[in-house]
Amino acid sequence: MPGQGPIVVTALFGDGDNGWIQELRRCHYPPDRNRVPAHLTLFHQLPPSLEAELSRRLARAAAAPAPRAEVAGVIDLGAGTALRIDSEDLEDLRAELADALHGLLTPQDTAPWRPHVTVQNKVEPREARRLQQQLRGRFERRQVALKGLATWRYLGGPWQALRTFPFRG
Repeated sequence: MPGQGPIVVTALFGDGDNGWIQELRRCHYPPDRNRVPAHLTLFHQLPPSLEAELSRRLARAAAAPAPRAEVAGVIDLGAGTALRIDSEDLEDLRAELADALHGLLTPQDTAPWRPHVTVQNKVEPREARRLQQQLRGRFERRQVALKGLATWRYLGGPWQALRTFPFRG
């Protein structure tokens, strides 16, 4: 029987990239609000009743080689900062899943997808602009490794890890 609370789907960063991304978030995200690790969200809120079907679909998607991805810029979130992720392969994978789940997605998940990793949120806009300026001053596009997909149960703040689906190939 599926649990309660919506399901979040994320892409997982490879170990070499996960460290520096987590460190950015640890340094700049307000500690009292930093309840989940840095993540690249594919879907924000899927119905719990989809858990078994979603697991089958994600396992099939992860049977492919890992999508190529790169950090491509710094995003101003107003009261926060994110790193923009470019990945045509991941965009295609997400679009296929969105088509398969049509009619079950929230407005947030049907809106155009902007792949990013939030490294700072819910701070004063001046503090966010300061970090964005700092990051842009030394920014270089860089490849990032994606090692898999994951599902999480949203628990009103913290997330509970459900399953991971490592990419093969």
